[in-house]
Amino acid sequence: MSKIEDIQNDVKSTPDLGKSMAKWSALGAVVAIPVPVIGPIFGALAGAGYAYYKGKKKV
Repeated sequence: MSKIEDIQNDVKSTPDLGKSMAKWSALGAVVAIPVPVIGPIFGALAGAGYAYYKGKKKV
């Protein structure tokens, strides 16, 4: 399995993790809007990554 498939399986098996990743993605995108170098896409990725890390750390 690849890393992406591992992450997908983790999110599918833990619904709260997916919800948290969505919330942090939205927050990251909103925060990164005024930063032209980063932009909302990378902000969303950073937010989702943070939520995934935080969620996996609990388990």
